[in-house]
Amino acid sequence: MTPLGDLEFRLAGPADAEAVAALHADSWRRHYRGAFSDAFLDGDVVADRLVVWTERLASSDGRSETVVGCDRRAGIVGFVHTMFEADPRWGALLDNLHVVASEKRRGVGSRLLAASARAALERRTGLYLWVLEQNADARAFYEARGGRCVERALVPPPGGIASRLNGTPFALRYAWADPAAALSAG
Repeated sequence: MTPLGDLEFRLAGPADAEAVAALHADSWRRHYRGAFSDAFLDGDVVADRLVVWTERLASSDGRSETVVGCDRRAGIVGFVHTMFEADPRWGALLDNLHVVASEKRRGVGSRLLAASARAALERRTGLYLWVLEQNADARAFYEARGGRCVERALVPPPGGIASRLNGTPFALRYAWADPAAALSAG
């Protein structure tokens, strides 16, 4: 485990794509069993995520940002990706928040959520996200930090490929009308 004082939080750049993709894939494999097909999760999900993160981190158009938590020795231990102006009603979309399994329950996720909330506050917008209904730990995390479940919907498959899903998983929309609530709660 990394002492929180040894972590640096910074904007991600193109050089971070591989590490972010690997963390994202590992998190999906740990938490999305039953929602996404085993064939997809056991396949080259790292390559799938690398395509996404290479594209996202190559662009700096101001419509989104990715913040990474880095340890000098271990590298990236968590990241959050926020898409601004994603929804006229709900505001900025916290599209991804993932933390290395060994670093969970240590404050890394809270600090990443706070980075997303601060960015939404700077833009004077709300903040929301979608979490798989089956992901009870993530739901508890967001609820403890002021997120309120406001909607339930079917999950679209990642990359639009229906064979990646296992059945018809549901996601829950959590929202913060005032993202300031996510800064100090939890």
